[in-house]
Amino acid sequence: MSHFSTIKTELRDRQALEAALGALGHSPVAGPRQVRGYRGQQDQAELVVSPEQGGDFGFRLNAQSGTYELVADLDLWSLPVPPERFLSQLNQRYALEAILAASKAEGFQVAEQTNSDDGSIELVVTRWS
Repeated sequence: MSHFSTIKTELRDRQALEAALGALGHSPVAGPRQVRGYRGQQDQAELVVSPEQGGDFGFRLNAQSGTYELVADLDLWSLPVPPERFLSQLNQRYALEAILAASKAEGFQVAEQTNSDDGSIELVVTRWS
């Protein structure tokens, strides 16, 4: 029997989360919406991704912690990487998106972005005053 799992994260900024999901090739739909699981089971989330194969996954705001939690029926997980690896990739991209947004808000522009083979990303930002 399948059921929904909730995985805690430290993701707080919805715009950065949406941008990170998009950068990873997912199209999140803003909610509240239902995350679909096994045999019609549903759970609610603020952002929902519906892959072509397998079950949905989404992110629900935890009002107590102010963070978005991953909500999914893990028995229907269909991404090519396990949930832990997906969250690792998402966290890295989320951090990049948050830094880019904060830099832009402070008047900086990205002068250079280097993606290394080890997965790290190096940014050089500049601001003229």
